[in-house]
Amino acid sequence: MKDITLFQLGYGLETGAHEEDTTGTCPAPTARDVFDEQRDDHFIRRDGAVFAGTHLIIEVVNGTGLDDEARIQQAFRDCVDTCGATLLHIHTHKFSPQGVSGVAVLAESHISVHTWPEIGYGAFDVFMCGDAQPWLAVDVLAKAFATADVRVRELKRGEGVVAEAGIAA
Repeated sequence: MKDITLFQLGYGLETGAHEEDTTGTCPAPTARDVFDEQRDDHFIRRDGAVFAGTHLIIEVVNGTGLDDEARIQQAFRDCVDTCGATLLHIHTHKFSPQGVSGVAVLAESHISVHTWPEIGYGAFDVFMCGDAQPWLAVDVLAKAFATADVRVRELKRGEGVVAEAGIAA
């Protein structure tokens, strides 16, 4: 039944996604494990901090082409390529009379958007972990939507969570 529900929602089962292991057989991480530079977990280690990833809140202002679904999908692809990320899937939806929402699912997390083309505004989220470079997406989006007015706020997702979980250095 679960597979049927996923299929009805439009999710492909061929993506390799698996259920989370809830058996409790994985040992709890230790501080040494989490702060180990050689760990292959895609956490970011910078300036003595460990966090899950960089999440950019990007506002495209006075942009053009924000009602063009194909243009948005291409902008997602260009961001993925430029940032050094891995694209898994893109899904977009065009609204009537205008606007587009979409997400690019990445191995490193995601890029998402909702647009208000009638005022030239696009609200993008670019969240990436590991070696991907999300800040490179800012220029890609400015070029894709022909604007110099791109506003960005950065969040370090998971910052402090390691220490709060009792896994201090």
